[in-house]
Amino acid sequence: MINIPKVKLGIISVSRDCFPIELSGARREAIVASYSDIYECKITVENEKDMLEAAEDVYNAGVNALVVFLGNFGPETPETLLAKFFDGPVMYVAAAEDATNKLMGGRGDAYCGMLNCSYNLGLRNLKAHIPEYPVGTANEIARMIAEFVPIARAVIGVRSLKILSYGPRPQDFLACNAPIKQLFNMGVEVQENSELDLLVAFNARKDDPRIPEVIADMERELGDGNKMPGILPKLAQFEITLLDLAEENKGSCEYVAFANKCWPAFQTEFGFVPCYVNSRMAARGIPVSCEVDIYGVLSEYIGTCVSDSPVTLLDINNSVPADMYENEIKDKFIYYSHTDTFMGFHCGNTPMCHLSKGALKHQLIMHRLLEPDKEPDITRGTLEGDIKPGEITFFRVQGTAEGGLTAYIAQGEVLPVPTQSFGGIGVFAIKEMGRFYRHVLIADRYPHHGAVAFGHHGKAIFDVFTYLGVPKISYNQPASLPYPTENPF
Repeated sequence: MINIPKVKLGIISVSRDCFPIELSGARREAIVASYSDIYECKITVENEKDMLEAAEDVYNAGVNALVVFLGNFGPETPETLLAKFFDGPVMYVAAAEDATNKLMGGRGDAYCGMLNCSYNLGLRNLKAHIPEYPVGTANEIARMIAEFVPIARAVIGVRSLKILSYGPRPQDFLACNAPIKQLFNMGVEVQENSELDLLVAFNARKDDPRIPEVIADMERELGDGNKMPGILPKLAQFEITLLDLAEENKGSCEYVAFANKCWPAFQTEFGFVPCYVNSRMAARGIPVSCEVDIYGVLSEYIGTCVSDSPVTLLDINNSVPADMYENEIKDKFIYYSHTDTFMGFHCGNTPMCHLSKGALKHQLIMHRLLEPDKEPDITRGTLEGDIKPGEITFFRVQGTAEGGLTAYIAQGEVLPVPTQSFGGIGVFAIKEMGRFYRHVLIADRYPHHGAVAFGHHGKAIFDVFTYLGVPKISYNQPASLPYPTENPF
């Protein structure tokens, strides 16, 4: 994974001047002993001068994600100004009381101080992460810090991400089009380019001396799945093109993702389908969305940072046939109704590591359209196979047609059920998916693409969306909790 941040944590303790400063320092030291991979600022902040010195100290130490620890009640103004003067994600946590016999001389009242801290953050419009229950012992706070790491990694990444798009949104995929103003609000840069720019860059790398090495790597990865070796030289040339464009166009940003138009003109002009290359880019941590889905690739990148592993982008594609449900699913797993299931599919952009048995093939739908009644040629280049069974998180952040911002998250699993179909595809099961489909995906007008992180990462993704300022985050609500648009009768 070459395209996501490395998090270096730091911790600063704060102390209200009418409480023992030693109490905050000692409690900070106990946290550092429980979570050793963190820079300990020795300056305990009591006032604004201390705050400036502490902020400079962690900056000089290379810290890019900060834990502000209320070792006692804490000074409201200096502690919240740390979130203003520190250029990176910040988490606020507070000390639990130590023992009954210390409640006279060693009580810290951080439980109370956290309330004032939150209020002061709001007064200053400062963003910070506050855990679900932010008060704890040293060991409990160490666990909170561990949970903060993927959140911080995603926030750092998004704030230094540039999305390179190539081509306009296709007419028949207008749902992928959304105003980009909210991307800039989150700190994301967007550079929109023409498909011709991509074609010129691709043609300039014809006979590039790096191509044979990339072909050899593709052959190693594909193994027995190398069903169309003749297309590998063009795919290798395209992979080199994308990697070069990423480096050449980063500008002031550190990280890059692509949103590219991938059909139908792509096939006639480039001579292949880019899906397999897109899968390999995602495996590096550089997601490439199809159909110029800019918010889709942002979602993928967030999932990559949170999970620290490759993700994919899939269509919420088709229902599971009734006979497949009856024969392969019903009563064989944790109970899923038929409407809890669906198939997630895309042409072939899911990384090899997430496929049960991936193979390089041609794209059936494109073949019908572009070269019917002939052997596949320009429609070669997909990576096909059933997606491996296991836990998943389906999610997306989306700019709305009205210029707003919204998101959804749903956890579930890929079932060990053969799909008997084409593409990169899996049988997905999410509890109450039918209601979620109707009252979130349809009611809130989401497009057909959803990002998929492998594993249950909903908690961290929810906190990332919250930190980035997404005002509405939907999820698959249990049957006992109706949606606002759900007919009660």
